[in-house]
Amino acid sequence: MTDDAHAGGTDAGEPARPHERRRERVAERLDEVGATGLVAFPSRTLEYLTGFAEEPGERHFFLVVPAASATDPEPALLVPALYETQVREATSVATVRTWADGDDPVAATRTLLADRGLGSGRLLVDDTMWATFTQDLRAAAPGAEWGLASEAVADLRVRKDEAELAALREAAAVADAVVGDLRDLGADAVGMTEAALADWIAERLADRGGRGVSFETVVAAGENGAKPHHGHGDREIRAGEPVVLDFGTRVDGYPSDQTRTLAFGGEPLEEYAAVHEAVREAQAAGVDAVEPGVPASAVDRAAREVIEDAGYGDAFVHRTGHGVGLDVHEEPYLVGGNDRPLAPGMVCSVEPGIYLDGRFGCRIEDLVVVTEDGCERLNRTDRGWR
Repeated sequence: MTDDAHAGGTDAGEPARPHERRRERVAERLDEVGATGLVAFPSRTLEYLTGFAEEPGERHFFLVVPAASATDPEPALLVPALYETQVREATSVATVRTWADGDDPVAATRTLLADRGLGSGRLLVDDTMWATFTQDLRAAAPGAEWGLASEAVADLRVRKDEAELAALREAAAVADAVVGDLRDLGADAVGMTEAALADWIAERLADRGGRGVSFETVVAAGENGAKPHHGHGDREIRAGEPVVLDFGTRVDGYPSDQTRTLAFGGEPLEEYAAVHEAVREAQAAGVDAVEPGVPASAVDRAAREVIEDAGYGDAFVHRTGHGVGLDVHEEPYLVGGNDRPLAPGMVCSVEPGIYLDGRFGCRIEDLVVVTEDGCERLNRTDRGWR
């Protein structure tokens, strides 16, 4: 294992980088919740605190954040040696320790925790940490008590900072541009399979500056549109039938998530036009209800009442929306019974839908940011079906 080495950081007088500010806020929050430290592994939590995105693997990879009151409050990373260069280049964490294949990673973890005074006390671990690593942490700090990192991180992540909002706005703009491309595609979509159109969307998202897809693209034609999370398959798109299109991409790790329901190359059934109008009005009502201090459940109620009044209450089978950040689905959830007040900086989807089994479905979704006096739509494209 190498000794501590120092890199990154900011010059005197230079404003702290976003990830440094987040680590400082988490350290302060640890004191507030009575924890001595936090241990993250490759996850959205680690990405939020360092900017480094990595999938979990079999090797021990930990970020340790001591509480602000700790004797040594300096955050540190313990990473496999083969990651050292890219970690130093990608993060502003000053202290990076490494362990090599053949070393004992549990011993390296024990030493780091002891050096930071975290061999005992109450440690919070990443909510999604694999059991094998939580067990090794217990072995490395047998005198510690344990909790979940969300105690310290969740209330910070739910309100986005300016760097996060900039990325979310850019990702939403990419999705908006691809909605325009879909409208331009028009009748040329007729005869394509759902899967082929999903691939086409992914290509356009990349061409427009996105990175990958933020979740499996939904292209649900005709009767498949009545399945809210259908995904896509070999079903061919027919002229005039509704096609639910739910997709997004990532910019700097942050996703877009937008749904439009379009009809390509023809006129839909008359009933569909009425269903679409009910969903459009419900979505508008939900967006209008978003403002600081309003309970999350009130947004759900505002959208749901419109659909119930149109006679389709039983066909609206999911919550009205969810928070969006590094995770596509996170707090706050816009659902009945959730009385959490909305606050500036929260980002939510507003996505009511009507699903008529065996016939068709319709969903319209935009992302919104809660502002000081209302909300800002991140998606601005037309919400009609043409």
